Amino acid sequence: MLEQTDVAEAYGLGGKPFWLVVVLLVAIVAARSHGTYWLARGVAHGASGLGARRASDRPSRLGAARARLLAWGASPSGRRAGEALRRVGPVAVTLAYLTVGAQTAVFAAAGLARMSYPRFVLASVPGCLAWAFVWATVGLGALWGAVALAARSPWLLAAVAAAALGAVVWFRRSRAGRVPHGSSADPEPVDDLR
Repeated sequence: MLEQTDVAEAYGLGGKPFWLVVVLLVAIVAARSHGTYWLARGVAHGASGLGARRASDRPSRLGAARARLLAWGASPSGRRAGEALRRVGPVAVTLAYLTVGAQTAVFAAAGLARMSYPRFVLASVPGCLAWAFVWATVGLGALWGAVALAARSPWLLAAVAAAALGAVVWFRRSRAGRVPHGSSADPEPVDDLR
């Protein structure tokens, strides 16, 4: 019978118990997501207050950081993240943990939109747990599989990566072709940042 410690050993984690791996992964992803939330919220809020108190014509560093953050919020990825938050609320935060490439955008958009921190925490707990379980099982297995494949045949790993990239490109193009005429592919930016 396969035990949890055998699974951790198979992943090269030195026989550490599975629960410990999950706890460490939850801590890592929680620190990242909450740090992103607070950075976006703090820069937007703090720079607006600083800008109101500062009479100088030269913008402060914090003001410049705020301008870059607001410009990101108006970018396509920032608008998509803001739209996801408006459509499904805190559930967007939970689901963001199960995506690749949208996590940071959604967490920053939540900070920019000034989602209440208790709501963010409640939405992030199940997301952190799901992310940790995925990485403790499938994710680390795929990573170690890629390392083993690279050690045996770097060319085969390159071919597998190219095939995966081709599948992603095909999926995105086929999905883009299904956007109904007359609808906007770019959602509106988050409006209330004050």
